[in-house]
Amino acid sequence: MLELLERRINEKFVKAFATYRLLDDDDRVLVGLSGGKDSLCLLELLAKRSLIKHPRFTVEAAHVRMENIRYETSTDYLEHFCSDLGVSLHVLSASFQTGNAETAEDRRRQKQPCFLCSWNRRKKLFNLAQELGCNKIALGHHQDDILCTALMNLVYQGRFGTMPARLSMRKMSLQIIRPLCLLPESDIQQYAELRGYQRQVKLCPYEHDSHRMDIREQFRLMEKTNPEARFSLWNALNREGKLVED
Repeated sequence: MLELLERRINEKFVKAFATYRLLDDDDRVLVGLSGGKDSLCLLELLAKRSLIKHPRFTVEAAHVRMENIRYETSTDYLEHFCSDLGVSLHVLSASFQTGNAETAEDRRRQKQPCFLCSWNRRKKLFNLAQELGCNKIALGHHQDDILCTALMNLVYQGRFGTMPARLSMRKMSLQIIRPLCLLPESDIQQYAELRGYQRQVKLCPYEHDSHRMDIREQFRLMEKTNPEARFSLWNALNREGKLVED
């Protein structure tokens, strides 16, 4: 079972590289390693692919701890995981303040904890990538993440767009890549279980209190109604050029 799953995952992983031109020779890639199943899978696949040397690229990993959020992964586990793959691990710390909103208008304007957490983590990754001379940051968003983001943008913002598979930053010479973009979450979940990935010690307290969780449930209902819904939405994003931003 593991062998067949691994072959299917690798085929989609390599197809993503070719389809969206995610890697080139001499790339230096920094992987955002949260410690969840997606980022662990991403790091393992990239590290193993780097040994093939086609294309030639190097991989390093970074784990950002949020000091004021009870969201924790065993550092020892991450260090052993990276060491077994021959990847250097950098552990960083960050924090943010949510503020005290007194009125409904203040609450409407106030940034949500998920946004602030993500923004501060991303800032740490950008700074470290530049210090290390990395030209690409790889994030562990899979196809379900990308599709649900597209639905969120439609429902809550009235625009058609999502997290692209490849995004070139305008203010710095960095690209964000999402090599798991063609992989459904179910494949990654099954792979993590078969490979025995260690679960995170504590989960984010906001994990089940967001629009994203509501949209994920709606997406599951869409797939029950039409099993082709995933591919229809993905093809629409492709046609409109939403999966690559240079």
